Amino acid sequence: MKQSFVQIRKITEPPYSDILVYPKGTKAQIKSRINELEDLGVEGISFQGKLEIGTISILGKGYVGIVVLGKIGRKRVAVKIRRNDSPRKSLKKEAELLEIINDYKIGPKLVCFSKNFLVMEYLDGEKIADWVVELKKDDSPRLKITIKKILEDCYSLDRMGLDHGELSNLSKHVIVGKKTTIIDFESSSMSRKVSNVTSATQALCIGSGIAKIIGRIHKIPKKQKLITALRRYKREETRDSFENLLSVLKL
Repeated sequence: MKQSFVQIRKITEPPYSDILVYPKGTKAQIKSRINELEDLGVEGISFQGKLEIGTISILGKGYVGIVVLGKIGRKRVAVKIRRNDSPRKSLKKEAELLEIINDYKIGPKLVCFSKNFLVMEYLDGEKIADWVVELKKDDSPRLKITIKKILEDCYSLDRMGLDHGELSNLSKHVIVGKKTTIIDFESSSMSRKVSNVTSATQALCIGSGIAKIIGRIHKIPKKQKLITALRRYKREETRDSFENLLSVLKL
Protein backbone atom coordinates (compact mmCIF):
# COMPACT_ATOMS: atom_id res chain seq x y z
CA MET A 1 0.00 0.00 0.00
CA LYS A 2 1.35 3.43 -0.97
CA GLN A 3 2.00 5.63 2.04
CA SER A 4 1.54 9.39 1.99
CA PHE A 5 3.56 11.28 4.58
CA VAL A 6 2.72 14.68 6.02
CA GLN A 7 5.81 16.78 6.74
CA ILE A 8 6.30 17.35 10.46
CA ARG A 9 6.32 21.14 10.04
CA LYS A 10 2.85 20.98 8.44
CA ILE A 11 1.21 19.15 11.34
CA THR A 12 0.16 22.37 13.03
CA GLU A 13 -3.62 22.31 12.69
CA PRO A 14 -6.45 19.89 13.63
CA PRO A 15 -7.21 17.12 13.09
CA TYR A 16 -3.59 15.98 12.57
CA SER A 17 -2.11 18.16 15.30
CA ASP A 18 -4.59 16.69 17.80
CA ILE A 19 -2.75 13.36 17.61
CA LEU A 20 0.49 14.98 18.84
CA VAL A 21 -1.18 16.12 22.09
CA TYR A 22 -3.99 13.56 22.38
CA PRO A 23 -6.55 13.80 23.92
CA LYS A 24 -6.08 17.58 24.02
CA GLY A 25 -3.35 20.18 24.31
CA THR A 26 -2.32 23.75 23.62
CA LYS A 27 -0.76 25.30 20.50
CA ALA A 28 2.42 25.80 22.51
CA GLN A 29 2.52 22.06 23.31
CA ILE A 30 1.96 21.20 19.66
CA LYS A 31 4.83 23.47 18.60
CA SER A 32 7.08 22.01 21.29
CA ARG A 33 6.34 18.45 20.21
CA ILE A 34 6.95 19.28 16.54
CA ASN A 35 10.37 20.62 17.54
CA GLU A 36 10.98 17.47 19.60
CA LEU A 37 10.19 15.24 16.61
CA GLU A 38 12.48 17.27 14.36
CA ASP A 39 15.30 16.95 16.90
CA LEU A 40 14.84 13.17 16.70
CA GLY A 41 15.13 13.30 12.91
CA VAL A 42 11.52 12.34 12.17
CA GLU A 43 10.62 14.06 8.90
CA GLY A 44 7.02 12.98 8.31
CA ILE A 45 4.05 11.02 9.59
CA SER A 46 1.62 8.85 7.64
CA PHE A 47 -1.79 8.61 9.25
CA GLN A 48 -2.82 5.05 8.50
CA GLY A 49 -3.72 1.86 10.31
CA LYS A 50 -6.68 -0.19 11.45
CA LEU A 51 -7.47 2.00 14.45
CA GLU A 52 -9.08 5.43 14.32
CA ILE A 53 -9.21 8.49 16.55
CA GLY A 54 -11.99 10.62 15.13
CA THR A 55 -11.23 10.74 11.41
CA ILE A 56 -7.51 9.95 11.77
CA SER A 57 -6.12 6.44 11.25
CA ILE A 58 -3.32 5.22 13.53
CA LEU A 59 -1.31 2.05 14.14
CA GLY A 60 -1.97 1.65 17.84
CA LYS A 61 -3.42 3.16 21.00
CA GLY A 62 -2.78 2.46 24.68
CA TYR A 63 -3.20 4.20 27.99
CA VAL A 64 0.32 5.65 27.72
CA GLY A 65 0.58 6.53 24.05
CA ILE A 66 -0.56 6.64 20.44
CA VAL A 67 1.48 4.89 17.71
CA VAL A 68 1.75 6.26 14.17
CA LEU A 69 3.88 5.51 11.10
CA GLY A 70 6.81 7.88 10.70
CA LYS A 71 9.73 8.42 8.34
CA ILE A 72 13.41 9.15 8.86
CA GLY A 73 15.03 9.58 5.46
CA ARG A 74 13.74 6.61 3.45
CA LYS A 75 13.31 4.48 6.54
CA ARG A 76 9.84 3.83 7.93
CA VAL A 77 9.61 3.88 11.72
CA ALA A 78 6.94 3.44 14.36
CA VAL A 79 6.53 6.59 16.45
CA LYS A 80 4.97 6.30 19.88
CA ILE A 81 3.55 9.61 21.11
CA ARG A 82 3.07 10.06 24.85
CA ARG A 83 -0.55 10.91 25.59
CA ASN A 84 -1.14 14.22 27.35
CA ASP A 85 -3.25 12.41 29.94
CA SER A 86 -0.74 9.58 30.44
CA PRO A 87 0.11 8.64 34.03
CA ARG A 88 3.74 8.49 32.81
CA LYS A 89 5.52 11.84 32.70
CA SER A 90 8.16 10.52 30.31
CA LEU A 91 8.81 7.61 27.93
CA LYS A 92 12.42 7.33 29.12
CA LYS A 93 11.86 4.26 31.32
CA GLU A 94 10.11 2.36 28.54
CA ALA A 95 12.97 3.25 26.17
CA GLU A 96 15.55 1.99 28.67
CA LEU A 97 13.69 -1.32 29.09
CA LEU A 98 13.45 -1.65 25.31
CA GLU A 99 17.21 -1.15 25.03
CA ILE A 100 17.73 -3.99 27.53
CA ILE A 101 15.48 -6.48 25.72
CA ASN A 102 16.89 -5.48 22.32
CA ASP A 103 20.20 -6.96 23.52
CA TYR A 104 18.34 -10.30 23.60
CA LYS A 105 16.88 -9.67 20.10
CA ILE A 106 13.40 -9.21 21.56
CA GLY A 107 10.91 -6.45 20.78
CA PRO A 108 11.00 -3.77 18.09
CA LYS A 109 14.43 -2.18 17.76
CA LEU A 110 14.72 1.18 19.49
CA VAL A 111 15.88 3.93 17.11
CA CYS A 112 15.81 6.96 19.41
CA PHE A 113 13.65 8.58 22.08
CA SER A 114 12.83 11.75 23.97
CA LYS A 115 10.49 12.69 26.80
CA ASN A 116 7.36 12.46 24.65
CA PHE A 117 8.38 10.19 21.78
CA LEU A 118 9.66 6.66 21.27
CA VAL A 119 10.94 5.95 17.76
CA MET A 120 11.16 2.26 16.92
CA GLU A 121 11.61 -0.16 14.06
CA TYR A 122 8.40 -0.39 12.02
CA LEU A 123 7.12 -3.97 11.93
CA ASP A 124 5.27 -4.74 8.72
CA GLY A 125 2.85 -7.50 9.68
CA GLU A 126 -0.38 -8.33 11.45
CA LYS A 127 -1.46 -8.66 15.06
CA ILE A 128 -1.40 -12.37 15.84
CA ALA A 129 -5.18 -12.48 16.36
CA ASP A 130 -5.68 -11.34 12.75
CA TRP A 131 -2.89 -13.59 11.44
CA VAL A 132 -4.22 -16.87 12.87
CA VAL A 133 -7.68 -16.28 11.40
CA GLU A 134 -6.17 -16.55 7.90
CA LEU A 135 -4.36 -19.85 8.59
CA LYS A 136 -5.47 -23.14 7.08
CA LYS A 137 -5.08 -26.70 8.37
CA ASP A 138 -1.88 -27.27 6.40
CA ASP A 139 -0.32 -24.15 7.97
CA SER A 140 0.38 -26.10 11.17
CA PRO A 141 4.22 -26.02 10.68
CA ARG A 142 4.17 -22.19 10.36
CA LEU A 143 1.95 -21.90 13.41
CA LYS A 144 4.22 -24.15 15.50
CA ILE A 145 7.30 -22.11 14.54
CA THR A 146 5.48 -18.89 15.49
CA ILE A 147 4.25 -20.19 18.86
CA LYS A 148 7.69 -21.54 19.71
CA LYS A 149 9.33 -18.20 18.85
CA ILE A 150 6.87 -16.36 21.12
CA LEU A 151 7.49 -18.75 24.01
CA GLU A 152 11.28 -18.67 23.53
CA ASP A 153 11.18 -14.87 23.74
CA CYS A 154 8.97 -15.13 26.82
CA TYR A 155 11.47 -17.52 28.41
CA SER A 156 14.28 -15.03 27.73
CA LEU A 157 12.21 -12.27 29.36
CA ASP A 158 11.60 -14.52 32.37
CA ARG A 159 15.32 -15.24 32.67
CA MET A 160 16.24 -11.55 32.62
CA GLY A 161 13.56 -10.80 35.23
CA LEU A 162 11.41 -8.53 33.06
CA ASP A 163 7.66 -9.07 33.17
CA HIS A 164 5.77 -7.78 30.11
CA GLY A 165 2.56 -7.36 32.08
CA GLU A 166 0.00 -7.74 29.29
CA LEU A 167 0.64 -11.14 27.69
CA SER A 168 -2.52 -12.65 29.13
CA ASN A 169 -4.12 -10.65 26.30
CA LEU A 170 -1.44 -11.68 23.85
CA SER A 171 -3.60 -11.25 20.74
CA LYS A 172 -2.85 -7.50 20.77
CA HIS A 173 0.81 -7.70 21.70
CA VAL A 174 2.49 -9.85 19.02
CA ILE A 175 3.12 -8.84 15.40
CA VAL A 176 3.61 -11.62 12.85
CA GLY A 177 5.27 -10.72 9.55
CA LYS A 178 8.73 -11.52 8.21
CA LYS A 179 9.51 -12.16 11.86
CA THR A 180 7.46 -12.64 15.01
CA THR A 181 7.84 -9.85 17.57
CA ILE A 182 6.41 -9.13 21.01
CA ILE A 183 5.46 -5.45 21.25
CA ASP A 184 3.98 -2.93 23.72
CA PHE A 185 6.31 -2.91 26.69
CA GLU A 186 4.68 0.13 28.34
CA SER A 187 3.42 -1.97 31.28
CA SER A 188 6.63 -3.98 31.69
CA SER A 189 8.55 -4.08 34.95
CA MET A 190 11.68 -5.60 36.47
CA SER A 191 10.36 -5.24 40.01
CA ARG A 192 7.52 -7.78 40.00
CA LYS A 193 7.42 -11.56 39.63
CA VAL A 194 7.68 -12.64 35.99
CA SER A 195 4.88 -14.57 34.30
CA ASN A 196 5.66 -14.22 30.60
CA VAL A 197 5.79 -17.92 29.67
CA THR A 198 2.76 -18.86 31.75
CA SER A 199 0.66 -15.89 30.58
CA ALA A 200 1.52 -16.41 26.90
CA THR A 201 0.92 -20.17 27.03
CA GLN A 202 -2.46 -19.69 28.66
CA ALA A 203 -3.42 -17.03 26.10
CA LEU A 204 -2.35 -19.23 23.17
CA CYS A 205 -3.61 -22.59 24.37
CA ILE A 206 -6.27 -22.33 27.06
CA GLY A 207 -9.77 -20.98 26.67
CA SER A 208 -9.41 -17.71 24.75
CA GLY A 209 -10.71 -17.05 21.26
CA ILE A 210 -7.24 -17.27 19.76
CA ALA A 211 -6.67 -20.62 21.53
CA LYS A 212 -9.79 -22.09 19.91
CA ILE A 213 -8.56 -21.06 16.45
CA ILE A 214 -5.07 -22.45 17.16
CA GLY A 215 -6.64 -25.70 18.42
CA ARG A 216 -8.28 -26.28 15.04
CA ILE A 217 -4.88 -26.15 13.29
CA HIS A 218 -2.47 -27.59 15.87
CA LYS A 219 -3.58 -30.16 18.43
CA ILE A 220 -3.39 -28.65 21.91
CA PRO A 221 -2.81 -31.11 24.79
CA LYS A 222 -5.49 -31.76 27.38
CA LYS A 223 -5.93 -28.85 29.75
CA GLN A 224 -4.82 -30.71 32.89
CA LYS A 225 -1.64 -32.00 31.24
CA LEU A 226 -0.79 -28.47 30.12
CA ILE A 227 -1.54 -26.97 33.54
CA THR A 228 0.72 -29.56 35.18
CA ALA A 229 3.58 -28.57 32.85
CA LEU A 230 2.94 -24.87 33.51
CA ARG A 231 2.93 -25.41 37.28
CA ARG A 232 6.26 -27.20 37.07
CA TYR A 233 7.71 -24.37 34.99
CA LYS A 234 6.35 -21.75 37.37
CA ARG A 235 7.86 -23.60 40.32
CA GLU A 236 11.31 -24.21 38.78
CA GLU A 237 11.72 -21.64 35.96
CA THR A 238 14.56 -23.72 34.50
CA ARG A 239 15.47 -24.58 30.92
CA ASP A 240 14.58 -28.19 31.65
CA SER A 241 11.06 -27.31 32.82
CA PHE A 242 10.65 -25.00 29.82
CA GLU A 243 11.75 -27.76 27.41
CA ASN A 244 9.23 -30.04 29.11
CA LEU A 245 6.50 -27.48 28.39
CA LEU A 246 7.54 -27.29 24.72
CA SER A 247 7.45 -31.09 24.56
CA VAL A 248 3.94 -31.22 26.03
CA LEU A 249 2.87 -28.63 23.41
CA LYS A 250 4.56 -30.74 20.70
CA LEU A 251 6.75 -27.85 19.64
